[in-house]
Amino acid sequence: MNRHPCEPQTDEEMKQNYQQELDRIIEQNQLTGKVPSLLLHSCCGPCSSYVVTYLKGYFDVTVLYYNPNIYPEEEYDHRLAEQARLLRELGVPLLTVPYDHREFLEKVRGYEQEPEGGARCRLCFELRLKKTWEIAAAEGFDYYCTTLTVSPHKNAMVINEVGEILSFDQEVPGAALSGAALHSEAAAGTAESCAAGTGAAWLPSDFKKREGYKKSIELSKQYGLYRQVYCGCEFARS
Repeated sequence: MNRHPCEPQTDEEMKQNYQQELDRIIEQNQLTGKVPSLLLHSCCGPCSSYVVTYLKGYFDVTVLYYNPNIYPEEEYDHRLAEQARLLRELGVPLLTVPYDHREFLEKVRGYEQEPEGGARCRLCFELRLKKTWEIAAAEGFDYYCTTLTVSPHKNAMVINEVGEILSFDQEVPGAALSGAALHSEAAAGTAESCAAGTGAAWLPSDFKKREGYKKSIELSKQYGLYRQVYCGCEFARS
């Protein structure tokens, strides 16, 4: 893709098949014998079930659970516990950022009454993917991505556009990540700081393709995962 991501999309670009783009990246890596590192933002255990099992065959996957949109905190804790349980069974490391719902409320201020799937949701994507990119870049991951595109209720074009813009325009972060502590189940203790990285590329995706969403439901049943009835924030519940 040669244009700057902030430029309007052409009709041809609107029809992008992100799964095919991912296929090409995987094929290229396999031809060169590479197993790139990937920081995968996860919205919840059920959505990550298919995405992780699929991607771990081609990437060295670490999952990031950063979802300050989730409300109330008890719901956040429940979803995080399910996420951690699943990843322990799959043998995949988990990173978390301490919960702070105020980050989300500040980001979407003025958009509280927007319908689901509208401008508020895009802002929420931006918040979570920017943090994912910051951590991926600082920790030296090759790629970053999100499980969000597995949901039929999420617009894959918008999510990929946000991810691409972030990786294109952002400066590589240094040691501090907005003052947030980074916790890992894969290592003892807390990472007090992160070494400066060289940037991380956005990994395009549309995980709902090839029955990805259906497979996530089947895997959720297999692992006995809690499946929430709303996306996360208080505005989605009303």
